[in-house]
Formats: sequence, C-alpha cells, structure tokens
Amino acid sequence: MTVDVLPALTARARSTAHPQGGACGHSDTVLAERDDGTVVRHGDTVAKAHAPGTDLTELSPRLTTAAGLPDILLAPLHPSPADLDGRLVTFWPYGTPVDPDAPEDAPWEAAAVLLARLHKAPVPPGLPPMRGPARAARAIARLHSAGPHPAAGPILRAWATLPPWARGEAPLPDTTTLCHGDLHLGQLVRLPARTGPWRLIDVDDLGVGVPAWDLARPAAWYACGLLPPDEWTRFLTGYRQEGGPAVPAGGDPWPALDVPARAVTAQTAALAVAKSVAADRPLDEVQQAVVDACDRMAAVPPELPPRSTT
Repeated sequence: MTVDVLPALTARARSTAHPQGGACGHSDTVLAERDDGTVVRHGDTVAKAHAPGTDLTELSPRLTTAAGLPDILLAPLHPSPADLDGRLVTFWPYGTPVDPDAPEDAPWEAAAVLLARLHKAPVPPGLPPMRGPARAARAIARLHSAGPHPAAGPILRAWATLPPWARGEAPLPDTTTLCHGDLHLGQLVRLPARTGPWRLIDVDDLGVGVPAWDLARPAAWYACGLLPPDEWTRFLTGYRQEGGPAVPAGGDPWPALDVPARAVTAQTAALAVAKSVAADRPLDEVQQAVVDACDRMAAVPPELPPRSTT
C-alpha cells in the first residue's frame, strides 16, 4: 500500500457517498489495510482498492456475477471498477459484519444457506476459476520466505500429501459450479445494516470450482477442535437442507471435504507461522493447534472423493 493511496481512496469514498457535494457529518473509517486490499468506509458507502496487479478481465465478470445475485452476494454500487493510481477500486453499500465478540450469535445457518444457493446458481459466462487453491499456495510461498521455524516441517509435509489441484498446481476438477473461494464468517454482512438479511461479500476469489472448498474452513476448524460440534452440525445441516451439492445429502461428508479442509488447514498454519516469524513471537494456543493438525495430517493420506481424477 503506497502512502498516497489511502487518502485518495478515502476521498473517492466521500465523493461516491455524496455525488452532489455539500457538508457531511460522516466520519471516515479504515476497515482493512492489507497487501491484498484496502477498504475504507464513509457513511453508508465502502470503497475497496483491490490488490496491485488485479486483472480487470477477471474482476469485471466477478462484479457482474455479484450484481446478478443480489439475494446471495452483496451487489456493487457500480458495475465497473474505477482506476485510482493504477489500482482497481470498487464501491459497495455498507453492511453490518458478524460481531467477533459474540460467537454465540454466529450466523452459521445463514452462511450455509447462502453457500448452497450460490453453488446451485447458474454459472455466468466468462467467470474465471475460483482462487481458493491459489490463495493457499500463496500462504505456503509466504511460509517458505519467512525463514526457518520448527513448525514449517509438519506444514510442508501435510501440504505435499495433497493432490496437485488443491495446491494450485493443476486445473480444478470441477468447472461447472459457482464458488465463493474464501468463505469465513468475516465474509458476511447484514444489508440493510443491523437488521437486514445476510449477504456474502468479497468477490476477489469468486469463480468456478470445487464447492467443497467453501465448506473447508469450518470443516477444518471442527476437525482441529476449534469449532464446537454443535456449530459444525448447524452449518452442515443448513447446507444439506438447502440442497447444497458439495456433500452428499446424507451419510459421511468427509470424502468430499477432506482434501479442501486439509489444504485450508495448511494455509492457516502457514500464515500463522509466517506472521509469528515476522513478529518474533511464539505461536498462540490456537495457532499451535492448527500446526499440530498438520502434523497429524502428514501421517495419514487424504481421503479422496470417488469423482476425483487427480
């Protein structure tokens, strides 16, 4: 993030919120400032500067898809991104996010229903592959660049057991299903704010692919002991009742979930270790639990679904 982009992005958020100009009592809030995007809020308008190098030919159909599914995905305020000093910028209505301090209110059922509906929606033409495996591969690359750490070995051994598609090294085995690509509770907001129904946000990884990837994070948390069984059951049951295609309607879901859950576990552990090295601090209890899961995974081959061709 360059020094000049944040003020310019804030100014663009203000002008979008108040196209007629005039006095304004709204404050500016930085919602996120990361290498993969910076997000600013002004009033009910949110402006996002996407990662440097974001491909317009891939982002545009993702925006079109969101605009066409407003009951599932948060729809952008404008159909096309703007340019801001070489960065692609998009504008969105503000929605209330999940409260991280109230885990008992986490909308697992709503997330499951939205995912199932997304997975059953027709795939628009020109949509690129979802970027879940590519995101996981970037986390592993970041681990390699971080320097030596005793937890790196178990993570890399677990990663090596995965099929090439799950490591972003081969085409996805499913190119007919619409997927979010990076589902977690931070990707849901209420619109209208505070009282409206939930919507999925963040289209950067949206595309065609393996729908089980969108269930991988809660599945991985459950397998690592970080998500209570009743919350996992609520999520899985909600998805199945809505007719989601990622897992069978009954019986054991793990043949479909195992590979994506392992990949997301390795991704999470790799990021945790890379950040630990950069900050020169030890892993916390949750991060160590994910690394320990990688150590267990490395000793047991992944459970491949019958349809896998890798």
